Amino acid sequence: MKQLLLFLIFSVINFGGLAFGSWLMDNGPLSDWYTNLNQAPWTPPGWVFGVAWTLIMLCFSIYLSKLFSLVKSKKLILVYVLQVFLNVSWNYIFFNLHQVFLALIVIVALTIVILYLFFKYKQTLKNLSYLLFPYIIWLIIATSLNAYILIYN
Repeated sequence: MKQLLLFLIFSVINFGGLAFGSWLMDNGPLSDWYTNLNQAPWTPPGWVFGVAWTLIMLCFSIYLSKLFSLVKSKKLILVYVLQVFLNVSWNYIFFNLHQVFLALIVIVALTIVILYLFFKYKQTLKNLSYLLFPYIIWLIIATSLNAYILIYN
């Protein structure tokens, strides 16, 4: 029961963060600024982002519900809060401020945070740690897209 409650709490926070991040970027992906950028040839179509983030946040919420049911740590809470902040702020920094280099720093930091969770708690969660793989893979792709825009624009 506790794990289900944690799953619901993390789902609300994670999907709420996605919604807030989407609201912050406003019409960013359809803006003249973004559409006129030289984008990576491997940039996926827009609908892929919604599907990917839905899968990522479902897996991440399951992962977190198990992790937080086993580990009691203020540091873990701070790492999670940092992850939420970095994830949400990237949208605003990239799409609204057009600060592509700063956005790249943010997404690299976010990737480091997720990799930290994976390696730090791999022994604790065993195979459940692989629930982070969709997030890690997506961050690698997103980082490459961000870097391409920085280099070629």
